[in-house]
Amino acid sequence: MSVVRRVLGAVRNPVVKWLFLAVAVGLAVYAVWATWDDLVDAAGRLSPGTVGAAVALTIAYVGCTLLAWRAVLADLGSPLPGRAAVAVFGMSQIGKYVPGGVWNVVAAAELGATHRIPRRRSLAAMAVAVLISVVSGTVVGAACLPFFSVSSLGAWSWVAVVAPVLAVLLLPPVLTRIVDVAFRVIRREPLEQPLTWRGLGAAALWSVVGWLLAGAQVWVLATDLGLERGPRSFALAVGGYALAWVVGFLVILVPAGAGAREGVLIAVMGAAMPHPELLLTVLLSRVLMTLVDLGLAGLGAVFAGGRRHTVPVTEPRP
Repeated sequence: MSVVRRVLGAVRNPVVKWLFLAVAVGLAVYAVWATWDDLVDAAGRLSPGTVGAAVALTIAYVGCTLLAWRAVLADLGSPLPGRAAVAVFGMSQIGKYVPGGVWNVVAAAELGATHRIPRRRSLAAMAVAVLISVVSGTVVGAACLPFFSVSSLGAWSWVAVVAPVLAVLLLPPVLTRIVDVAFRVIRREPLEQPLTWRGLGAAALWSVVGWLLAGAQVWVLATDLGLERGPRSFALAVGGYALAWVVGFLVILVPAGAGAREGVLIAVMGAAMPHPELLLTVLLSRVLMTLVDLGLAGLGAVFAGGRRHTVPVTEPRP
């Protein structure tokens, strides 16, 4: 508990907040700069229509992750207006680029506090939204197993195998209990109200749609670089990206799963297209995701700097 309190206390310091934001943005920009030559090479081989479609799909995917988080937050008692949601979620997601795997959750709690959202509720909402992403991504990946070999995942093959078991975690009574136990471990009060079927259902739906869009982004890029078009290759891209994201999330020591995510995606799709073209595909996919994250953070900063929206805190459901 003392460690959690010290971390939360530190990030409430204005100087620390700005320093954290500067480091996170710097790491995100570096992630783009480090692959810039490959990006230029890939862009030169792709049609403008393909690049435009990939950008649109990336924006739509990130939008789905925002809506999934917003649905959980509303279910816990803090419905957030659109501009405020973009401000809190957009700026908090830059925390993904700081190694550790938890900084976007901490950032969301601090940013949410400026909108009268209890920090405990913000922590729970972001944690639940991330868990929904992990579980739904594993399930979507497992559903696509007939289209690729589990052995291509190597040491991470178990991620797909345990998908049916993980799906149980999305049941509201089970997930509510897990969150309450986790809060008890860190000596914090449990949720004011349990998660509902409607709220979790909406969040899970947005998450699944997000995986389809993210996979479509990879598929659009890959098919323009030599991947055969068709339902099988589409399922391969969707399932491969979903499982690659899950593996990247589990590797908490690198920012935003950098390297691990790409490695899994290359392993899954390696037999479907030449390696150089596949490498360009996954690198360009990563860069587009990073640029959209930065764009959303910038938009969030603009909204946060404008007129502040107050958010009504609803009473717990009986």
